[in-house]
Amino acid sequence: MKPSDISEAEWQARLDLAACYRLLAHYRMTDLIYTHVSARIPGEDEAILINPYGMMFHEIRASDLVRVDLRGEPVRETNAPINRAGFFIHSAVHEARPDIACVIHTHTTAGMAVAAQEPGLLMLSQHAARFHGRLSHHDYLGVADDDAERRRLANDLGDNLVMLLRNHGILACGRSTPEAFIEMNYLERACQAQVAALAGGLPLRVLPDAVAAQTARQFDVARERRKTPDGQTFTLEWAALTRLLDLTDRSWRD
Repeated sequence: MKPSDISEAEWQARLDLAACYRLLAHYRMTDLIYTHVSARIPGEDEAILINPYGMMFHEIRASDLVRVDLRGEPVRETNAPINRAGFFIHSAVHEARPDIACVIHTHTTAGMAVAAQEPGLLMLSQHAARFHGRLSHHDYLGVADDDAERRRLANDLGDNLVMLLRNHGILACGRSTPEAFIEMNYLERACQAQVAALAGGLPLRVLPDAVAAQTARQFDVARERRKTPDGQTFTLEWAALTRLLDLTDRSWRD
């Protein structure tokens, strides 16, 4: 598939999604060929892009991404296989939240560890505090595979952008692909910090609720202040991250 074959909006969505896959590989947030990132095509509410099943994240190019509907059925003819079970969580979020443009789900060691700890994410760091009152939780009842579980997933996420999938992993969403990646980056690093702090064996200093709540509000204000005229967020970070990718391998743009 070439840029000339599709709309400018879809090609930009493909570029952003391919970059996101490469960045997850760069920051070691992958799980072999499993877990996924999905992105909605702007202006087409039920057209979603996702990776072809079997490719490693560091291999993904913009042209490799497969266009599917909310049930994971290919919209265009393709020979690329789709992991419909893997798309299950994504479809539940995209269907319930039209405001969400991108969904990232990971099985990182730190994410799974914190998702398995009874208190969940502790307010041990500034990274954790940005999610105070903004982190959802979803209990594990086995591999997600029915409509009841789709409804439960969407209901548990509510209006938030991030969620701990208990005994499973973590989930981050965004109104854009850059926003979803930034949310995942900070949630992952908050989980890493928690695992490291607990492993140290010394008493922990947990932030008071009032301080953590104030920190979360400050992050919200900063996000709004930095919005571009067209409503985009994290544009400086995304430009820097894509420059990082281009330094070693520009094939994600193909």
